[in-house]
Amino acid sequence: MKRKLVSIVTPVFNEEAGVGKFLDSQLLPELLKLNYRTELIIVNDGSQDKTLTIINKCKLQKKIKTKIITFSKNFGKEIALSAGLKFAKGDAVIMIDADGQHPVSVIEKMLKKWEKGAQIVTAVRKHNTTKHRLGSKLYYAMMKMLGNKNIVVGAMDFRLLDRSVVDEFNKFTERNRLARGLIDWLGFKQEYIVVETNGRLSGKPSYNFGMLMSLAGDSLVSSTRTPLLIFGWIGIFITVVSLIMGLFILIQQYIMGDPLHLDWSGAVAMSVFVSFLVGLVLISQSMTALYISQIHAESKGRPLYIIDKKKSKGIGRAF
Repeated sequence: MKRKLVSIVTPVFNEEAGVGKFLDSQLLPELLKLNYRTELIIVNDGSQDKTLTIINKCKLQKKIKTKIITFSKNFGKEIALSAGLKFAKGDAVIMIDADGQHPVSVIEKMLKKWEKGAQIVTAVRKHNTTKHRLGSKLYYAMMKMLGNKNIVVGAMDFRLLDRSVVDEFNKFTERNRLARGLIDWLGFKQEYIVVETNGRLSGKPSYNFGMLMSLAGDSLVSSTRTPLLIFGWIGIFITVVSLIMGLFILIQQYIMGDPLHLDWSGAVAMSVFVSFLVGLVLISQSMTALYISQIHAESKGRPLYIIDKKKSKGIGRAF
């Protein structure tokens, strides 16, 4: 009986200092232990250093079937993961980072859960101590509050996906995407493995705070319309309260002659109301603008990514 095929998808971006060690010293020994046929899909997300040169020199390629997808420029990790899933042929597909933080020893545990019926196996970070992880925790709490009840705090991109999940994921067409959010949305049977993450093999995370905030905003807008509804209800509430307060001031100050001696100044009262309402309108317009910007991006119909044919192995298509 033919053994099942497992695909490993690894996005890389400027990882010259550690990618060789990850592939040859960490990933290769683990894959050779598995009782599966394996293939490795490396997505070079427009690296500007020697990442691609080092990958091509790795001994892993001599023992594991390897596909190298090189983008014409940096399109971002979410797009790189999507490209890897597009080209993966495995019965199961595992997404793992190349910086060494995801423990490769968990791969075998993921496959065991998959063999027992799990369609998605997600690694969940055991500890959340850094500032970025604290921000991630707050973000997930906000997403739950806005209606995304299935999101698990600490869940990572380190995941195993069954072939049926990958096929459905590949049908998504949106450009502004968060892979883990889309996978959770699909709703297949999902199980979790709590893991201790490792330190980076070298360098610093490529995501800075601004990029993380941008990703959080895109994923929030793309996954829920709750913010629009919230600001709509706030607008109704403020309008009703302002009307009641306006009638109260009118009656108390001008019709009844200020029996409570509040001595309202018409200019002051009007300024407070106008300032408050203008601020509310600006906030609401900003939120609406986020949704409109996503609509604009989707309507352009540009390729999700462009592949550099000369630098890739057996890949010549653009999506």
